[in-house]
Amino acid sequence: MNLKATRRSYLREATAMLVIARLAVRFVPATHLFAWADQQPRRMNRFAGEEAVWISWAVETIAAKPWMMCQSLPRALAAHIMLRRRGIACRLCLGVATDGEALAAHAWIELGRDAIVGGGDAPRFIRLAEFGGGAA
Repeated sequence: MNLKATRRSYLREATAMLVIARLAVRFVPATHLFAWADQQPRRMNRFAGEEAVWISWAVETIAAKPWMMCQSLPRALAAHIMLRRRGIACRLCLGVATDGEALAAHAWIELGRDAIVGGGDAPRFIRLAEFGGGAA
């Protein structure tokens, strides 16, 4: 597949997964979402570095569009879905931080020791939970 077709393919998949993730966050109980996220992929793909970069790029690109504007949890869930489909073990992490007098929450995806989706803000948050703790 050429570069343009590859980009389009990942962007289409990210769009679909972000819509599904947004609906899931709104309508599926959190206990079900996080129980699903805690499961390991059915197959393992240990050599998927390039795919993870494409997934991160596609999810962040589509989620930032004005017509999508996803928060961190749907972004992390969409990336988690896309990574698991490819057999890439990752962790969905949830954290909190104080934002003045209010609490702020954040979700991000870790692949090995690297935060790939939502990772730019992750260091200022205290990790409360992680799901799908497979080492990649």
